[in-house]
Amino acid sequence: MSGADLGLALSVFLACTVEAVEALTIVLAVGTTRSWSSAMGGVAAATAVLAALVAALGPALSALPIDLLRLLVGALLLVFGLQWLRKAILRAAGLKELHDELAIYREQQRAARSVGTRRGRIDSYTFVVSFKGVLLEGLEVAFIVISFGSNQHHHFALAAGAAGAAVLTVVAAGVAVRAPLARVPENTIKFAVGVMLTSFGMFWGAEGAGVSWPGEDLSLLVIIPGLLAATGTIAWAARAALSARTAPPALVVTSTLTPDETLRSGV
Repeated sequence: MSGADLGLALSVFLACTVEAVEALTIVLAVGTTRSWSSAMGGVAAATAVLAALVAALGPALSALPIDLLRLLVGALLLVFGLQWLRKAILRAAGLKELHDELAIYREQQRAARSVGTRRGRIDSYTFVVSFKGVLLEGLEVAFIVISFGSNQHHHFALAAGAAGAAVLTVVAAGVAVRAPLARVPENTIKFAVGVMLTSFGMFWGAEGAGVSWPGEDLSLLVIIPGLLAATGTIAWAARAALSARTAPPALVVTSTLTPDETLRSGV
């Protein structure tokens, strides 16, 4: 496995881990509050839809000419990567609230309790909430897997394997603790994923446009650290500017003495 393949697998694994943690929070909330069977039914239905999407779009993209495919894949990864990066920078700078799984879990539980009692064998509320949560969180990962996998045939198996490993890891951890995985450093992971997706998007998009990178895949060893340093600096500068703007004003001491009193006191 080359360094680029390792970076690809790590990107998919981390992205899928974050999305799986967020989906797990939703499923746990409605499952523990209302109905586990209906929650699992929603998870199964959403998983089937995502699998069908990957199976349909993957081969279709692979049939495109390689340069056009790399240009399209690069554009898709840039869209996703820059979106993750923007949110991560805003959170790191203190301009956006940090993602709090425990707070989201409690909010989902309150919403589930406020709905009327269950009727029949299937709780429609629990099914729909679980289905929607897993589908929405999984769609982005599905497109990332398709994007990585369609670039080269062996990449598809690698990306799918990394995504599957992430889901199994999160599910196993959720079953073990029976609570939302609030200690997972989601915000840090999202920053790293944003940097890696954007880097791969730049690399493959430029290749599709006819650019020859010096050292080929080794160029990623420069692109990724460079982008990380640049975005980290932006986040640090934005946080410093925000701190300076919100800092309390300096205390100014003014004298209440008259000019004559000032002269006599020697002040």
